[in-house]
Amino acid sequence: MSILTEISENLQRGKAKVVKELVQQAIDQGIPVQQILDEGLLDGMNVIGEKFKNNEVFVPEVLVAARAMNMGAALLKPLMKDAGVEAAGKVCIGTVKGDLHDIGKNLVKMMMEGKGLEVIDLGTDVAPETYVQTAIDQGCQIICCSALLTTTMGMMGEVVKKADEAGIRDKVKIMVGGAPVTQAFCDQIGADRYTPDAATAADVAVSICQASA
Repeated sequence: MSILTEISENLQRGKAKVVKELVQQAIDQGIPVQQILDEGLLDGMNVIGEKFKNNEVFVPEVLVAARAMNMGAALLKPLMKDAGVEAAGKVCIGTVKGDLHDIGKNLVKMMMEGKGLEVIDLGTDVAPETYVQTAIDQGCQIICCSALLTTTMGMMGEVVKKADEAGIRDKVKIMVGGAPVTQAFCDQIGADRYTPDAATAADVAVSICQASA
């Protein structure tokens, strides 16, 4: 079995220490960084993402797999710049103002990182201006807004408004999600995409970034 397959399989099992050791071995063997990332770490996270979508694994498994991925990725990060490895795209994510729930947001972030996207996590209780300013300053292609409360989901409409006012709507797509959010609500506030779960959100984000590349 190749070392990259081993990385992928151990990542799926959430064996962070083993993944870290295997990634180091792969680096020492001179395997290209992009290949370790794609065929090892991202391959493993893709499997977890699909299983999560199909209810074959649940949040705890995703969390341990993501932790394993992050430990492996930490070794690759310093080498990626030298190797000229570019992130698949750049996203900023946060839970909207007035809402402190972050499990869903964190899952989406992990799934997106698992697809090779660079994710700037703004945390919870994020003001509309903060999303927009971050997207401008950091050159993000996507703003992702999460809400768990019906009382706070209206804030997503404010984010769309602020993005309009800042004149970035042609360059930056706005994705929305969370328990009370629906496609109808997304259409009503003029956001670009609604996704029902974290794995789908990551797939959609990649396709948006590819389209704008």
